[in-house]
Amino acid sequence: MASSRDMARKVFNSPMYVKPCVVDVAYKLLRPTNWVFLDGREHVDYRKGLNGLFTRQALDMYLPGQEEVYDKYFAKFLEISKQADPRKGTRFMPVFRELMCAVSCRTFVGHYMSDAAVKKVADDYWMITAALELVNFPVIIPFTKTWYGKKAADMVLDEFAKCAAKSKARMAVSGEITCIMDAWIKGMIDSAAYKEKVTKGAVVDPSEKPAQIIRTFSDWEIAQTVFTFLFASQDATSSACTWLFQLMADRPEILDRVRAENLAARNGDKNVRFSMDLLENLPYTRAVIKETLRYRPPVIMVPYVVKKDFPVTKTYTAPKGSMIIPTCYPALHDPVAYPNPDYFDPERWVTGDAETKTKNWLVFGTGPHYCLGQTYAQMNLIGMIGKASINMDWEHRITAKSEDIEVFACLFPQDHCPLLFTERP
Repeated sequence: MASSRDMARKVFNSPMYVKPCVVDVAYKLLRPTNWVFLDGREHVDYRKGLNGLFTRQALDMYLPGQEEVYDKYFAKFLEISKQADPRKGTRFMPVFRELMCAVSCRTFVGHYMSDAAVKKVADDYWMITAALELVNFPVIIPFTKTWYGKKAADMVLDEFAKCAAKSKARMAVSGEITCIMDAWIKGMIDSAAYKEKVTKGAVVDPSEKPAQIIRTFSDWEIAQTVFTFLFASQDATSSACTWLFQLMADRPEILDRVRAENLAARNGDKNVRFSMDLLENLPYTRAVIKETLRYRPPVIMVPYVVKKDFPVTKTYTAPKGSMIIPTCYPALHDPVAYPNPDYFDPERWVTGDAETKTKNWLVFGTGPHYCLGQTYAQMNLIGMIGKASINMDWEHRITAKSEDIEVFACLFPQDHCPLLFTERP
């Protein structure tokens, strides 16, 4: 276990010695050819085409689909709450998981996937997470967690491959980009067209050259890659979403500030739709998101496998084939970097110096395998809690287990966050 900040950073930044891994069954679920398990040039080949999918301009194009999902699910929150026992509320953690899956699917594959398919992916994804628990037997045996997880993974991959085929057909006739898959495939089409002109010796205006020249990926390769986006985001954003709603309910003075900032940014009109200009000008809301991710980091450990003998310290070398696990929690709760680290304090990101502690900010990792979607994830959460604050009130039915932590891939409150939502006038 690499438990110190510097030790964790050393592991993250040593691709010559280590590569990311999860439990053995992950290779069977995600497939061993998945880009996240690749090294060197093969990994770079994928990544150079994927980086452009998370630029500011690209993120702005995905916002309408995300807000459409929030409109639908916030109405669902209100309906669920009307049917709930007002004394106990409803455990919203499973609902938040479904919401985050729906947002991810709309962002990643747009409307190529039906609402019914999105619901099935959200429902079945729980089995994929359960299949990846450390205690599971590594061989897939019928009717075990790993067997159910493999069936769910096969279904998700099949759905994403169908989406890839639909996106290729639509983008081939100059369709509008509405999701990450569209943007990636548009890059493939533009690259292929540019390379064809160059091969034929045609004079090509420099403006026609794509920012990144990438190869054309198969439907299956695209499906595997989008599956890793879901794999990386589903449990982590579900955790962040759950804690965010709970923390805001328990700290109404912070929720009031978030609400006031979001209304002011919209000039008092709560119906103003998402834009990057809007989301980037909510400094206090952003501080709340960053503090939530620091205070209750969704991912606390990231397993790596040692590719060759790794001199971790002067006195210890991790042997080839061993597992080394950098943990992010100590760096994010370091009292030197973040005074009073067990206190939830968004102000440390506004008037304090938390923003300067970049070496401790390991929420999204660091090094060659850092999280591509870190800006997307934070903007998504900013938009979600800001929109929720101006449209709804909510109360937390606190239990003895509200602050006790359950680990199910990521961190969740043990009581699964019982809440009641009501509509604001």
